[in-house]
Amino acid sequence: MIETLANVQGIDGWLYAITIFIGLMVGSFLNVVIVRVPQRLHWQWQGQAKGLPKPPGIAGPASHCPHCRQSIRWRDNLPLISFLVLRGRCHWCSGEISRRYPLIEALCAALTLIVVWVLGFEWLTLAALAFTWCLIALAAIDIEHFLLPDCITLPLLGAGLIVNAVGGFADLTSAIVGAVAGYGILWAVFQAFRIATGKEGMGYGDFKLLAALGAWLGWQMLPLILLLSAGTGAIIGITMLVLKQQERNQPVPFGPYLAGGGWLALLWGMDLNQFYLAIAGL
Repeated sequence: MIETLANVQGIDGWLYAITIFIGLMVGSFLNVVIVRVPQRLHWQWQGQAKGLPKPPGIAGPASHCPHCRQSIRWRDNLPLISFLVLRGRCHWCSGEISRRYPLIEALCAALTLIVVWVLGFEWLTLAALAFTWCLIALAAIDIEHFLLPDCITLPLLGAGLIVNAVGGFADLTSAIVGAVAGYGILWAVFQAFRIATGKEGMGYGDFKLLAALGAWLGWQMLPLILLLSAGTGAIIGITMLVLKQQERNQPVPFGPYLAGGGWLALLWGMDLNQFYLAIAGL
């Protein structure tokens, strides 16, 4: 019995190690997405009309140093390891490598491990991992460019409906209502804010992202997602103002907070809802 238990634990250990490795590799790919998708979109919006050269696609060509334009060798492109070995500098020109690269790789590996740890090794975990990876890419792009690309949010929305049509995280009716309500709630807030202040408080990408979260998790999770995202955003925003890391009128991307709230709701939504209901005495 003891030997059998040890064998099972050994197998699980290898599976978790493989999970971390996959998370690192996906994180490396997400770095390419985070860089190249906004470049492609900006080219489509402006560069194409001005005759600027077409930026690289997701699949190719190979990555290169933004300083010296030299192609990055495969051994200099290993997730986390290469950054540490090179001490954050390009092998060819010693130009500084953005710290976003190792941060995204480490974050992706950590969240991938947590998803597998919480949900176990089953088919629905694969869907949850795809959901997680998309949210990482969207959050990073929004932080850098104030942009939530349709080429990610809309397929994410459709995937949520498909997953729930085959027995996913919510019933299909709740998913459809969640998608419509998610878009409609933020659209209404946007319109009310614009009427009251004459300014636009958020972008349409935020509407689509919340619609995608509703499609994945159902309308029942929308209040929790909004509470988590708005509460976290307020705490971080006030903290940055107090520390003078941000100006009062400086725009702040809301996508990362929505992504974080949606990810938490995916894994612990029921527990968090029960916790808030208990606090409210309901």
